[in-house]
Amino acid sequence: MSTRSIFDAAHLRDNFEKSGININFIPVIWKYVIKNPNLEWDEIPSLPLSAYALLRSKFKTLTSNVHSVIDSSDEVTTKLLIKLQNGEFVEAVIMRYDTRLGKYGGKPRSGGPRSTLCISSQVGCKMGCKFCATGSMGFKNNLSSGEIVEQLVHASHFSEIRNVVFMGMGEPLNNYTAVVEAIRIMLGSPFRLSPKRITVSTVGVIHAINKLQKDLPGLNLAVSLHAPVQDIRCHIMPAARAFPLEKLMDTLQVYQKNSKQKIFVEYIMLDAINDEEQHAHQLGKLLESFEVVVNLIPFNSIGSLSRYRTSGEEKVSRFQKTLRGTYNIRTTIRKQMGQDISGACGQLVVNSSDRTLDASTDIEDLGTSR
Repeated sequence: MSTRSIFDAAHLRDNFEKSGININFIPVIWKYVIKNPNLEWDEIPSLPLSAYALLRSKFKTLTSNVHSVIDSSDEVTTKLLIKLQNGEFVEAVIMRYDTRLGKYGGKPRSGGPRSTLCISSQVGCKMGCKFCATGSMGFKNNLSSGEIVEQLVHASHFSEIRNVVFMGMGEPLNNYTAVVEAIRIMLGSPFRLSPKRITVSTVGVIHAINKLQKDLPGLNLAVSLHAPVQDIRCHIMPAARAFPLEKLMDTLQVYQKNSKQKIFVEYIMLDAINDEEQHAHQLGKLLESFEVVVNLIPFNSIGSLSRYRTSGEEKVSRFQKTLRGTYNIRTTIRKQMGQDISGACGQLVVNSSDRTLDASTDIEDLGTSR
């Protein structure tokens, strides 16, 4: 990459320090770029002359651009197809919520409209989950921290983003350094997102989970469990072989002990695979010693790639009642958003013929009610 994104923080900071330029100018530069991504470097006032020369020679305001924008028919979901500098594509999905329309604890919820952004961390994915279209792409490359942050910059011109979820294309913890750096940028000036409003989802990359808690305390962790026993996990998620369920649960126990935070558990409902009464009891017993929120996710068709069917509403409801009633585990059913634009959970795939993310429940609000 000959010219780097201005949001590649480590590279920018290193160049500033080597040139004797005060790194405190960096948030100022970002603020101007966020407001006007098409600006010329000379339009940013009061920088040292050496900074202008450095920026012109080594950095771009943005290395990606919004190739297309698709809105769902209900106008609550917007899918951005983003073209990267290397010619590859990723997607980011904006999901709009109005908390006044729901209830919490039987009482009307406070607040109002806000938006959650679902971000990609890789082009493709190595995990190969059989129920997810992204897995059919294979892995192409990691995104830089700048390319990750640029998704937030692009989205901010369509909606005011309050929450960010790393639930798009790729396994975030397989691109650990870039994801952590991107989140640190989002937490700092000028973005200033709260760690409580950022969620990282993982299939369970054991060695990185506790490291994440140490590097980014206060962040929300979501684990794509999808099955209560190892053999089913391995069947639908081949990468689970590298992350044995017993070791994963031990890791999550340590994570929760250190973080003192709820863990979000994502569970896709696959008819006759993982949605029977026995599975609900197995999952309840597996999680009863944790403080978790289980999010049951209706399976979304991925066309000819799909070998599964979604569980019926009655089955999903019964599964939820078992977890709640027998094991007192807080359990939600994910509201599907963006299905008509292939922007719902597991539908993300980008190839030469179809530039087609994971629409998430606004789980950060569940996490703040500790």
